[in-house]
Amino acid sequence: MISVVIPAKDEAGNIGPLMDEICQSLQGLTEFEILVVDDGSSDGTAQEVIDTANKNGCLAKAIVHRHSTGQSTAVCTGVRHASGKYIVTLDADGQNDPADIPAMLKLTERITAEHFCIAGYRKNRKDTAWKRFQSRFANKVRDAMLHDGVPDTGCGLKLFPRETFLRLPYFNHMHRYIPALVRRLGGEVFISVVNHRDRGVGVSKYTAWNRMWVGIVDILGVMWLIRRAKIAEIERVDSNQS
Repeated sequence: MISVVIPAKDEAGNIGPLMDEICQSLQGLTEFEILVVDDGSSDGTAQEVIDTANKNGCLAKAIVHRHSTGQSTAVCTGVRHASGKYIVTLDADGQNDPADIPAMLKLTERITAEHFCIAGYRKNRKDTAWKRFQSRFANKVRDAMLHDGVPDTGCGLKLFPRETFLRLPYFNHMHRYIPALVRRLGGEVFISVVNHRDRGVGVSKYTAWNRMWVGIVDILGVMWLIRRAKIAEIERVDSNQS
């Protein structure tokens, strides 16, 4: 089974059509569940999740935070409530395309590493030129400092083992640094080119300004974590038990 984890805040009107597409992409391909973490919404997002799940006959949960805690905490809540071996994360605004998930699942068949992350790469982004410039600049700075080898860490579409995620250090905004944190475990990172679409309804909750300063602090924090990581290589385990 895979667990599709979607952090959402005030995404009524987007979350239903997104769930429809997830069901269309995965039904008959693999067992799956959808977990939408409603991060303090005030617009009926959670009810739309249940109504859509009932319409499609798919397994889904709406996990409601009393107050908004941010995207990273919402992702953590979803993963901890998940039952699947693999976690797929998507943004709730509909800009990530669920039709890209099967190719990411196919890629797992060739991966032998215990810990890994398949990161989506929005090669042809549907954003303004100014926003694309900001993103390219931020990605170059991050990669120069963290060497995570990911061209688009802001893409919400990712796949990784649940057990891998549970071993990562938690902090606010950590969802943007999952590839670097997986490498810190000695894991591998793979890139999958994915589609990018216009938002369905509503407006983005992020701006360049509210990302810039926290991003600098976060990168320095991740660098600190990476430099202090120790990976134990087990040579053997001796036991007196037969």
